[in-house]
Amino acid sequence: MSPTESSEGQSETDSITVGILQTLRDGSVSIVATLIESANSAASIGAKLLIRDLPAANRTIGTLGDAQLDRAVVAHAVQLLESNLETRVFQVKEFAAPVPDWSAARILFERIQREPRLVICGAGHVGASLARLASMMGYRVTLIDDRAEFVNRKIFPEKNIELVAGENWSEAVRAAVGNGQGVSVAIVTRGHSEDEQCLRAVIATDLDYIGVIGSKRRTNIVLQRLRENAATEERLKKVHAPVGLDIGAVTPEEVALAIMAEVVAVRRGGEGGSLSAWRREPKSGNREVGRGKG
Repeated sequence: MSPTESSEGQSETDSITVGILQTLRDGSVSIVATLIESANSAASIGAKLLIRDLPAANRTIGTLGDAQLDRAVVAHAVQLLESNLETRVFQVKEFAAPVPDWSAARILFERIQREPRLVICGAGHVGASLARLASMMGYRVTLIDDRAEFVNRKIFPEKNIELVAGENWSEAVRAAVGNGQGVSVAIVTRGHSEDEQCLRAVIATDLDYIGVIGSKRRTNIVLQRLRENAATEERLKKVHAPVGLDIGAVTPEEVALAIMAEVVAVRRGGEGGSLSAWRREPKSGNREVGRGKG
């Protein structure tokens, strides 16, 4: 490789690094595609292409060395940006129509974004347990309450738990979620009014997840109030209310576990069922013992 080629390659690498850092600063999402295997003699193994969640004109940095391959990879990466996929290797033929000399090439797709965030409205028993659990799971947590004594650093020494004492719930939660990318919100306040203020503040934001604690009656009251104030059914259907998976939770710690289980299931695309359920399903064509007449 000539000094000129080396310089160009280094410049391209630097540009991709800058693009990655910008993605993390903005709180946005990008995909880095790396050519890791190809029998094509023209292949530059290790070549990278950064695809950002931006309009097409400013979407990419770098190249994999072939314009047609780049186009196919960009089209696939744009679909991945809309999914929850984090890292996976694909052969080109798995996602694109035949691309001469590149169909068997293998591309590593890596999702670039900040660590997941959880904004918790309410620092009571459930909110406190939820903040600690999410912190242990690697989430960057923002815990909000209008009672300053509940969001005290002596109670929460964890560095990745941000504490916010907000006199105005709506302003505090709106500031915490920002553009909503990579953010989940759990509303676990002490009353209807506080729940409604928090939900109203973020209902129009494109969040990864939003849940509201309470009984069916309590959550229906809150949702109906938002419905009466022009919240669309499309938005309301995205609200998990009552919050969490049904694990029979009773204690605050168990409720926090149920909430985090649902947050993770939504993030990862899980169904939230038992992994061993298949073992208890009756086989097709067989009668279950003790069932039926005769």
